[in-house]
This record gives sequence, C-alpha cells and structure tokens, in this order.
Amino acid sequence: MPRKKPFSVKQKKKQLQDKRERKRGLQDGLRSSSNSRSGSRERREEQTDTSDGESVTHHIRRLNQQPSQGLGPRGYDPNRYRLHFERDSREEVERRKRAAREQVLQPVSAEVLELDIREVYQPGSVLDFPRRPPWSYEMSKEQLMSQEERSFQEYLGKIHGAYTLEKLSYFEHNLETWRQLWRVLEMSDIVLLITDIRHPVVNFPPALYEYVTGELGLGLVLVLNKVDLAPPALAVAWKHYFHQHFPQLHVVLFTSFPRDPRTAQDSSSVLKKSRRRGRGWTRALGPEQLLRACEAITAGKVDLSSWREKIARDVAGASWGNGSGEEEEEDDGPAVLVEQQTDSAMEPAGPARERYKDGVLTIGCVGFPNVGKSSLINGLVGRKVVSVSRTPGHTRYFQTYFLTPSVKLCDCPGLIFPSLLPKQLQVLAGIYPIAQIQEPYTAVGYLASRIPVQALLHLRHPEAEDPSAEHPWCAWDICEAWAEKRGYKTAKAARNDVYRAANSLLRLALDGRLTLCFRPPGYSEQKGTWESHPETMELVVLQGRVGPAGDEEDEEEEEEELSSSCEEEGEEDRDADEEGEGDEDTPACAPGPSLASRNPYSLLGEGEA
Repeated sequence: MPRKKPFSVKQKKKQLQDKRERKRGLQDGLRSSSNSRSGSRERREEQTDTSDGESVTHHIRRLNQQPSQGLGPRGYDPNRYRLHFERDSREEVERRKRAAREQVLQPVSAEVLELDIREVYQPGSVLDFPRRPPWSYEMSKEQLMSQEERSFQEYLGKIHGAYTLEKLSYFEHNLETWRQLWRVLEMSDIVLLITDIRHPVVNFPPALYEYVTGELGLGLVLVLNKVDLAPPALAVAWKHYFHQHFPQLHVVLFTSFPRDPRTAQDSSSVLKKSRRRGRGWTRALGPEQLLRACEAITAGKVDLSSWREKIARDVAGASWGNGSGEEEEEDDGPAVLVEQQTDSAMEPAGPARERYKDGVLTIGCVGFPNVGKSSLINGLVGRKVVSVSRTPGHTRYFQTYFLTPSVKLCDCPGLIFPSLLPKQLQVLAGIYPIAQIQEPYTAVGYLASRIPVQALLHLRHPEAEDPSAEHPWCAWDICEAWAEKRGYKTAKAARNDVYRAANSLLRLALDGRLTLCFRPPGYSEQKGTWESHPETMELVVLQGRVGPAGDEEDEEEEEEELSSSCEEEGEEDRDADEEGEGDEDTPACAPGPSLASRNPYSLLGEGEA
C-alpha cells in the first residue's frame, strides 16, 4: 500500500470549510478570507436571505444580519430589508490595504473640499433611481412582483453597463427597500428630503428632485440637518447654493440638538460624549421654518393651526420647564406610533390619489442613512417616539406618526442612490455600517488628509524616537498610533489592534467629534461675504437662544470607550433606544467660557467645525 500523506489539522479545517461552502452553492474564490473578522458573518448571511434579486446573489454583500428562527407567525422575515451592496473583490481590498501602508498622506487644498453636485451624480445619466412600473388592480400579486423584479434588474443592468465597479459608489441593491420609497412617495402630500449639512450634495440626488417636483407634482422641502456641526456661514452658503440650482426647492435649516456657536470649543471634547437628559428634544431648531414652508406649499388647503399651537407650547415648555423626562411624557400624553408594512398592490398609484385626504397633510421623510430622519421626527414631536441609531438600516420599514390631528409624518428607511462618490467618503458619511467594513484604513487616510487628525488627537508616530521630529504619516501609522494611545491590543499576540483603532476613528467622524465639512463651489473665495451675511448673523443668534444654557438641562459628559466590535455597537444602539440619547445627531462639545470674539471653528482650520 502507498504511504499516506501527512494531513495536518489546518488542512482538515480547510477541507471542512470547503465542503460546507460547496453545500451552500457558493462559487470558488468568493469566500471571505479566513483571517477576515467578518468572514464567518458573511458565510452565515447567505443562508437566511429571502429577498428578490437572487440572479445577482454572488455579487452582493448583505449587511445587518438579524437573528431569526425562520419566518414569523405572519410570514415576516427580519432580514427582508437588509442593506444590499456590491461586493468588493478580494484583490480590491488587498490593494487598498497596501495603499494604506505605503501612500504618504498630504494635506489637500481648500478647493478640494468644494463639491459640485454635477460631479457626484451627473444629471441626465443612468445614475437614476428605480421607478415603480405601471400596474393595475387587475394584476395578481405574483404578476406585480415579477414585473417589478424585471424592471429592477433592467435598472441595475444599465448602471453596471455604463460604469465600472471601481468608479461606482455603494448603492442599494435590495428591491424591498426601494418598494418602501415608492409607497412613501405615493402616500405623501409633501416630501422632506433630509441631508447632512456636512456633505449635503452627497445626500441630494437630482433624479429624485426631478421626479417629485415634475412627474408627481409634489412640493419638495430640503432639510439641511445637523446645522450645529457646521459653521453658520457654511450652512447659509449651502442654502443659497440649492436655491440657485434647484429653484422649486424650499430649504430649511434644522437640528435636533442646537448648541451656541459662540461658545468656544476645546480639542479635549473629541473624546467626550454629551448625554442629554430631560427636555432635549423640545429644543429643536427649525420646526417653525418647516411649518412656514408647508404653509406656502399647501396655500391654505389644510388647516395647520394645530401644528403652530403645538410649536408654541413646546417653546413655552422648553423656556420655563426643567422637569424630568417622565414628567414630560405625562404632560404630552402617550405616543400614537403606527408601524405599517403594507402589501405592494394595496396603495393607490402616483398622482391620481387624493391630496390632503380627510383634511390631513401627509409629510414623507426620505433620505440617506444616518442623516437624522428619525431624530427630525423626534425633534418635531418634542420627545422620543421613534428609535434612533448610528447604524445604517436601523429603520427597516416606513412608520407613520400623527404630529397633530391634521399632520401625519411618515419615516422612510434610508436609501443609498447610485453616484460617483469615493467609497471612502461614503464610509465617513455613515452610509456603510462601520462594524462590517472589510478595509477601513483608506477611509481614515481620506479623513486625515482633509483635517489634522494627528494634531487633534495628539498622536505620536509609531516609529518616532524623538516626539518633536517630523515624520511622514500614512493611514496605517495613524491607526497604529491611535491603537497605542487607546490601548487597543489583539487578544493572542498583544499587538496594536489597528482594525479596531480604524473603526474607532471612523466613529469619531460619524458622531461629529472629528468634523469634516464640505463646501459649495466658490466658497473659499467668498468666505468673508458669507460670514458677514445677514442670515448668518440671524442663525448665530437663533442657535444661541435655542441652544442649551445654564442648568435648564441636565447635561452629562463622560469619556467613553470607543469600540469597533459589532457586539459593543449593539449595546450602544440598545442604550440609545432606551435612553433616547439621539446617537444620530448628538454632537459633543466640552462646556467652556462664552467668547463671542473668538472663532470657535479655528481649531480645524478654515471652514471646518
């Protein structure tokens, strides 16, 4: 008999892995590498998805896996509305890792931070969003589903045929999530498109603007959210930019957590997280502007006096009340939150539906993940009625809430439209779940080349013997220095855990503690004009009047352990749901003396917060 070849435990383990994957029908070469932290999660994901689009399964990576024991009692699948993104090849991931180690970071000029929407979306190209094909009540459910599936596959084919995978950004490949947008648009009288003031052109697809204002004939209100994270002059500049390029827009500045921009900001606040308690939601900045925009669109066809009375009550309560959250809930009464998950063929179609049915104004809130849609609803209501989280895809299906008897709000899940944005910028914008990023290092490099991360975090170069000496930095060096500073170590070898450090830095950027703000074209040349603009002065005064002051609100700051594991992130999300901390929008700044003469944004250079 021939002598048997040695067969190690490692080879046996690989043999079993290959056998399991052959049973699942995965193609060779598509399995995640064995040293990937998300590899085991990805292998589990392929077993439980039941959504449409299975013809492109081997190209799609499904995120935010939810534990389930089969379908629920009503046939509900908790993974039905998961994020579906194009899968990055293993070669592309390895190439980015090498670039993070080798490419020396150089500061970019101020002009590079100016974003033009025509470069991002290329209006008139195939970078559109899927439209619902025509249908009738005579069609069966199976016929309708099949027709929508064919239309969606044609939509994906046009985009992937016109652009390469390297040039395209991440965008939603889950038809079920797009169906939620169709239903919200069909039932809405006014559409709120919510964007993040730090990068509003990233969250503003012109195709949606043309569809809502043109084909549907609805009023569209652009909400520039989180204005507390940007200089007031920059917020006003973006407002005028959108007014100039999209004349049918109504633009509103909004934030659920205003702060006084005249208060000095300390660099030590980067590691502080502010936890608001009490009447935090009643201090929202922008509800009255939004009411005026809705009144201009409805032109008296709906009675909105109850909404104006509610705003007056909230302002009065925030000015004199200092009670606890429990007292606030007793004063305002129980929430009436209705979560709807309707069949595709049960909603009326398009423009033929009755406007302002039964005298009720329906306002649909749409936008990208992590722009603060749910927090905006909480800010309008004046208390927490919708759970919020920094995790993209937290809102899984649209929800409706009656703000007043004549005003109904509809919260749509976040949707990522196709564009030509760098994927690193999408990661910094919170579009991709940070805990499930395969390669976070280039996103850290993208951030560090635009704001001085090393100086803000007081990092020491890992190879520097003399701290005062200058050394070239790469993205990997920043992650390693942050891991050394925070004490992030691997379990077995006790080496610096650069993966966890990179995720931690990305969370700082997402929370607004490392703030990167983009600017409209020409802002650098006209910066002085925008700083002295009358609307800028009004915004500064308004933020100072509405923002927290003194002891009116119990505000607690603490240094938190910034983690990157999905288990600890889940704990953060549960805490957000229980305490109502508003993780999407809550900025943290250490309280300091009020220095009106000092520029609070000089810490990060021109134009950044």
